Amino acid sequence: MSEEIARYLRNASHLQAGHAYDPAFEHDACGVGLVASIDGKPRREVVARGIEALKAVWHRGAVDADGMTGDGAGIHVQVPQDFFIEQIERTGHEYRGHRLGIGMIFLPRTDFGAQERCRTIVESELLAFGYYIYGWRQVPVDVSVIGEKANSTRPEIEQIMFDNKRDLSVEAMERELYLIRRRVEKRVLADHITDFYICSLSSRSVIYKGMFLAEQLDTFYPDLRDERFISSVAIFHQRYSTNTFPNWWLAQPFRMLAHNGEINTVKGNANWMKSHEIRMASDAFGAHGDEIKPIIPPGASDSAALDAAFEVLVRAGRSAPMAKTILIPEAWSKKADIMPEAHRTLYAYSNSIMEPWDGPAAICATDGRWVIAGMDRNGLRPLRFSRTEDGLLFVGSETGMCAVDEARIVEKGRVGPGEIIGIDLDTGTFYQDRELKDKLASSAPFEEWNKNLNYIDQDIRSDVEPRLYERDELRRRQLAAGISVEDLELILHPMAEDAQEAVGSMGDDTPLAVLSDQYRPLSHFFRQNFSQVTNPPIDPLREHGVMSLKTRFGNLRNVLAEGSPQSEVLVLERPVLSNGMFEKLRGYLGGSAYEIDCTFDVARDGTSQDGALRAALDRIRTEAEDAVRQGFAHLVLTDERLSDTRAAVPMILATGGVHTHLVAKGLRTFTSLNVRSAECMDTHYFAVLIGVGATTVNAYLAQECLADRHARGLFGTMDLKTIVSRYVEAVDQGLLKIMSKMGISVISSYRGGYNFEALGLSRSLVAEFFPGMPSRISGIGLNGIRKKIARIHARAFAEDVVALPIGGFYRYRREGESHAFQGPLIHLLQAAVDRDDFGLYQKYSQGLNHLPPINLRDLSISARPPRPFRWTRSRASTRSESASSRPACRSARCRPRRMAR
Repeated sequence: MSEEIARYLRNASHLQAGHAYDPAFEHDACGVGLVASIDGKPRREVVARGIEALKAVWHRGAVDADGMTGDGAGIHVQVPQDFFIEQIERTGHEYRGHRLGIGMIFLPRTDFGAQERCRTIVESELLAFGYYIYGWRQVPVDVSVIGEKANSTRPEIEQIMFDNKRDLSVEAMERELYLIRRRVEKRVLADHITDFYICSLSSRSVIYKGMFLAEQLDTFYPDLRDERFISSVAIFHQRYSTNTFPNWWLAQPFRMLAHNGEINTVKGNANWMKSHEIRMASDAFGAHGDEIKPIIPPGASDSAALDAAFEVLVRAGRSAPMAKTILIPEAWSKKADIMPEAHRTLYAYSNSIMEPWDGPAAICATDGRWVIAGMDRNGLRPLRFSRTEDGLLFVGSETGMCAVDEARIVEKGRVGPGEIIGIDLDTGTFYQDRELKDKLASSAPFEEWNKNLNYIDQDIRSDVEPRLYERDELRRRQLAAGISVEDLELILHPMAEDAQEAVGSMGDDTPLAVLSDQYRPLSHFFRQNFSQVTNPPIDPLREHGVMSLKTRFGNLRNVLAEGSPQSEVLVLERPVLSNGMFEKLRGYLGGSAYEIDCTFDVARDGTSQDGALRAALDRIRTEAEDAVRQGFAHLVLTDERLSDTRAAVPMILATGGVHTHLVAKGLRTFTSLNVRSAECMDTHYFAVLIGVGATTVNAYLAQECLADRHARGLFGTMDLKTIVSRYVEAVDQGLLKIMSKMGISVISSYRGGYNFEALGLSRSLVAEFFPGMPSRISGIGLNGIRKKIARIHARAFAEDVVALPIGGFYRYRREGESHAFQGPLIHLLQAAVDRDDFGLYQKYSQGLNHLPPINLRDLSISARPPRPFRWTRSRASTRSESASSRPACRSARCRPRRMAR
């Protein structure tokens, strides 16, 4: 290993240990495509053209400084039987005439003991399923064409050749080989061998890939230049890795697909897949169903995770086009006027099975019978195709990848947003998007299966919004929730009046929540992530037609089962519920809902026992588990039972705790989480609740605040129903905006994704309640949160409390939150500049230094005494300069905050 690589690995390890880097944040945007013979007959031209096309998209892959190491490239082709029959004969065996299978395997190159252990495991699992092994073949490679970095991490590349004399269908054999591969992977991992990877184990296809440049593929693998290497389909991929160190196994194609883009919802998808696994069963796998779990291997990239989900659906019996329709559906919920009803029914069925894998996605995939190319709902990645008169289909990220005589081309086009094209290799039929979707929609009685989907918006529609509290009780609850007059006037009122979030200036000069002396809602400790690769970004206004807040909830069933897999699934157009809607929903759910009190004991003087909040959270999680095991299909988490001796548990903690606990117990898909929160007011709080697992959210106290303001005539002639509906609409639009920052279009794929970074929360707390969410600096824990809640609760229920605090978070107030740019200090600076008065400037500098910490850097304290200040320029020269053009003072005394040197 070179010193450069060793240094990189040391730095990466150091950053990981300091929580500054996580390999899970790696993304890629690449080149992808396929060449296929429409009649399904293998041709040498398909392989040759696939390699040619791959070389043409070399510019979509990164090149290392050595000019020879790439991020990864590869090709997926059918097993050329004649080629491998000769390889069998070279081992001294006689080909037995049965269908041949090939395993393309990466082994540890320098650990010979681990190599032998891996070979032993592979052979033993194949033999256990009745396969006959011809032997191992060392794949010829030309290492002179790859760079030093690629060569230093290169695995030992070998192929195992085998067959099965049992009269198995091709599908049955592929399913068995899938099970064998998963068993092998588990056993190798149990032996703590990490440099092992099976590129392919199949009787249909073989994958040649590695960490080299596209132009080096057939030079590095001389096999691909053999004229007997024929195939009816070739899927190719050139990887461009962003913010990551390339790896041989992360090169694509994967087992069934190659992907260009990024799956922005992968965290949520992976979390939900864990929940689906508990009920995941298929007759196709029989007694071996547990062997395939976990579906998504640890450490898998977004593309590898998508491939794993795609593969399990196919192996359970679904076709490649149907798997794509389930995982990456077209935007359908708002296309009632332009989409055929049969297609809408197909997508409604798909939506009832699994959360969409959303994000920029151009995929090419094959299940052996079908070869398809498809796009995500937004169409944010290019995918062009050409069809020739001699029956070849070219699809790729670039048009003109292969030089084809224009006279041979009979059709050109692009795969549009949500579209899919495909070839049935068995029948030799090419399907355009509409034709293929018609075929899928007519393949099963989806309309009959969808009868269990209940759209309940009309059932819970409320024409009357109830009042909940008298003025004094409302005031105490507002104080206990940390609500100020500023919150009511600057945040809540504009949302109800204009049906959109309040507009403010950019920037935040207030302290981080963990540094603040004021009470701050738990949502202030969560910072929203944003997509780093999605380009162009999603505009929630322009792309409103492809974005959806449609919310399904209830007792979700086996995602591998066809037929009518779900029972009594409820569907709402949005997750945000008004008080009236929530009451009607509670009545609609009846005995299938169980309510959990989310409060904990606190004394009137503001004291509470150590561990009181922890005990309450443990109780809430235990109650939730017990309720689900008793058969309750819906849970209601509420802090309504607030009193002078009961304080509210932060609903973000309660929701995250229950969601995480149920996922760990394999119970999350058995129930929905419906949250009633007093603290929830702005769109960010809604987003955090949904992001940590909430199904529906009712901000009952925020609505009660609006009702109180309406009763006092602050909304003019506007009626309360309109006020509430506008508030809900403002939250809806805010959620769409927040989702768009992550490149996510569907709320079900955002839910439970933890698309935040915790800033100032204890790492142990985050690991327990929000697993997978980064918390780089750690911070306050449960006891610290408990103390803050107890103090504000005591003020709320003090007998002399008569008015809400004015606030000061959004605007500077003398008794409110600290601000880095306070009016008096800014005036002092302006006066110092205007009068050229260094004494005033010193007062300004001292004022800054006496401010409490605002940012993390303010916690650094210089260990050295300040150096004497020296003014190096004449007053005459400084007087003529504007304040903005003056050089920064270099004296430690004049710095706004002294930093450690």
